Amino acid sequence: MEREQNIEVLAPAGSFESMKAAVNAGADAVYMGGTKFGARAYAENPDTDRLLEAVDYVHLHGKKLYLTVNTLLKERELSGELVRFLAPVYEAGVDALIVQDLGVWQTVRRWFPDLPLHASTQMTITGVRGAREAKRLGAARVVTARELSLVEIRKICEQVEIEVEAFVHGALCYSYSGQCLFSSLAGGRSGNRGRCAGPCRLSYEAWEGGGRLSGAEESYLLNLKDLCGLDSLGELLDAGVCSLKIEGRMKSPRYVAGVVSVYRKYVDLYKKVGGRGWKAASEDKEFLRELFDRGGFSDGYFHLHNGKGMLALSEKPFRQTDAALFEELERKYVKSEKKEKIKGNIRIAQDLPVKLSLEMGGASVSAEGAAALPAKSRPLQEADVRRQMEKLGDTPFALERLEVFLSADCFVPVGRLNELRRHAVSALKEEILRPFRRTLPTLAEESGERGEGGLAAPGERLRLSALVEEEGQFFAAVREPAVSRVYLSLDSIDARRLPELAKVCREAGKECFLALPRIWRDGGNLDWEELKQAEVDGFLVRVLDEVPFLDASPLREEGWKPEAGKHERYEFVADASLYTFNREAREVLARRGFSMDTAPLELNGRELLERGMAGSEMVVYGRLPMMVSAQCVQKTLKACLKKDGAPEGAGKSRTGTLFLRDGRRAPFPVRQYCRFCYNVIYNNVPLWLAEELPALAAMGTSMVRLEFTTEGEEEVSKVIRAFGAALEGDGDGGPPKLRTRGHFRRGVE
Repeated sequence: MEREQNIEVLAPAGSFESMKAAVNAGADAVYMGGTKFGARAYAENPDTDRLLEAVDYVHLHGKKLYLTVNTLLKERELSGELVRFLAPVYEAGVDALIVQDLGVWQTVRRWFPDLPLHASTQMTITGVRGAREAKRLGAARVVTARELSLVEIRKICEQVEIEVEAFVHGALCYSYSGQCLFSSLAGGRSGNRGRCAGPCRLSYEAWEGGGRLSGAEESYLLNLKDLCGLDSLGELLDAGVCSLKIEGRMKSPRYVAGVVSVYRKYVDLYKKVGGRGWKAASEDKEFLRELFDRGGFSDGYFHLHNGKGMLALSEKPFRQTDAALFEELERKYVKSEKKEKIKGNIRIAQDLPVKLSLEMGGASVSAEGAAALPAKSRPLQEADVRRQMEKLGDTPFALERLEVFLSADCFVPVGRLNELRRHAVSALKEEILRPFRRTLPTLAEESGERGEGGLAAPGERLRLSALVEEEGQFFAAVREPAVSRVYLSLDSIDARRLPELAKVCREAGKECFLALPRIWRDGGNLDWEELKQAEVDGFLVRVLDEVPFLDASPLREEGWKPEAGKHERYEFVADASLYTFNREAREVLARRGFSMDTAPLELNGRELLERGMAGSEMVVYGRLPMMVSAQCVQKTLKACLKKDGAPEGAGKSRTGTLFLRDGRRAPFPVRQYCRFCYNVIYNNVPLWLAEELPALAAMGTSMVRLEFTTEGEEEVSKVIRAFGAALEGDGDGGPPKLRTRGHFRRGVE
């Protein structure tokens, strides 16, 4: 007996042909993009007419289509293009949108309130709190981060009433999705805009203290093997995952069909016998390797937080493809046409209109033609009628059964029978599609006059903040009069030291904020008692999983205040990784309770001005984070720092630094943040925007931030003084020889 569980095999469709191949191979749903706003800009995405045809195609075959609108949209795109792009797809009945941008989220909720939204993996949802926040926003489904374990996925399924979708097969990014700027900063092609150049697939050398760590056969240090989740399929479904997602919108229709056929087989097996007592056959795994091989497969993160075995470190050997296999896939799934079985009856009687009725599932239609004529010579035969009715050609139907009621001595011209069949088939298609159609209210042109995102108005003078990762950096920042706020990074500063450091900040007349981790995975066992004792002014929030702390953290629940009478509540600042490319996104965060946001790192000056900068902080100095990864270069090449003498305890931290060199010998610092168990790869040169401070001030920017990572105390003081002088209009701060303006002048496509 089959198990009562709604399970979906979800296939990628980078083209119309891939969509058809996926449906033919047994996919329950496909996800695909149009010509705009999808995270695979270089796929063969269909134009609007072809996209509408795809929506109808899947619905005629009882499947679903989810449209990817999972990139970050600039102000002009959001206010001028998005609604017009979505309107016809909405009316056609697209089943859901996959979304990353909070501004897109709000716009869709306003214009298309009944359209289901799925929180993209680009939103970096790593736990129960993030899933709850997505649900609060109105999500029908969350697509979990690829880095989650089975235990973490199960917790979301059990504790949040929301559909959960998880990746089970295909390429793995080295970085958490949505937290990668490597392609953007190094080459101007933004992964957040669907144009990733794939820097994680290139070769690098790892260095430490002047010596090379990586060997000659360890050149692809960021190159993760593809995920194959067949062995974990039963556990995933037992955990409550409803949708099994296959990656591959840049892959061929043959690849898509082949992978879908294997996962269809094992989902059907699960429905019959459950998740125990079977293993995926070795021949099926070999079949998947024949389709694409990046140095073998891994089980991903389902059972491991990271590991060397997940990486294809060496050059992939040439592999002869199985031509016969691909020809078979082409024949069976790509070139074939899927037909849905229909039933019908036709009544032909002299001097009465010919009537043809068709039905499929719960849909039924009838069509009438001209009256049958008396036969002058050869009467119409039943075989003649069946022959014409079965000519369904390029329609999605095949006639399973036809009842013919034919009076004697009648005649109907073949042309009229064909016309009647075409009319009835067209009516049946429309009847099947009718429940999916939506009616769109009249669209008014959106006004660009939406204010400044609902955040605080700019102050009289541009203020300066400093984010520090080490105590030496902290004391250097506190000594400088130009700094008005200090962010203490919980990544690397011992939480037990926070009360003393916060007190030093207050005595120096500066605000003290805690910078929460860049990724929240059970919070690194954060001890909220220690945080309460710190008596800070606020928090820098990095990811969606941390947003619920605005109203649900133990700090707020217990009503603790830093100083009696000083604060009614904490201040919360959204970091740049909580993307606000547009005013709509800024409004979402402002209504959520943020007092300030951080301007995106990928917008140029003109785009920032269009977005609005009042109530925004802007990073103007620092080695920008290019990747945040659950993988660890240190562990891959040497040993885990936490197991190698690192102190235990929730309040303690362990940080290490290596360097990656690319083909141009540029050294990218890699820091291991052991408390929260992730690596950050930083840009090889610091951002330096001291000369742009007048422009930022003119935009109404509220604060500018200096971010310190690898700098020593002396360098921290030097940088702060340079920017302090620039704030006073005393020159450009004396930029270093090697620096970057980031995207302030160029932006991204």
